[in-house]
Amino acid sequence: MNDCLFCKIIAGEIPCNKVYEDDEICAFHDISPQAPVHFLVVPKKHIPTLMDAKGEDAALLGKLLYKAQELLAARGCAEKGGRFVINCKEDGMQTVSHIHIHVLGGRPLLWPPG
Repeated sequence: MNDCLFCKIIAGEIPCNKVYEDDEICAFHDISPQAPVHFLVVPKKHIPTLMDAKGEDAALLGKLLYKAQELLAARGCAEKGGRFVINCKEDGMQTVSHIHIHVLGGRPLLWPPG
């Protein structure tokens, strides 16, 4: 997508602080961190929202979740855990129309989030 912020980051058109990258996914630090550990895990395939995912995307979505927990554990959060958030559309406060998982850890997180 030509106007998608995350597609531009994935393509290297916009710099980011990468946490991980392979052929299917990219992970990078959030520009406005809400916890000591806060990064995003994003598929390279443009899927606007979770509601737009198809059956053919199931394995990719599973890989996103698996990699998210693996990367959080690698940052010292395996014992106490963290939060994995997928905002979806307007009511879910999704601000970039490209599915992504916010991964937060390193401190106790309040509930409800607000």
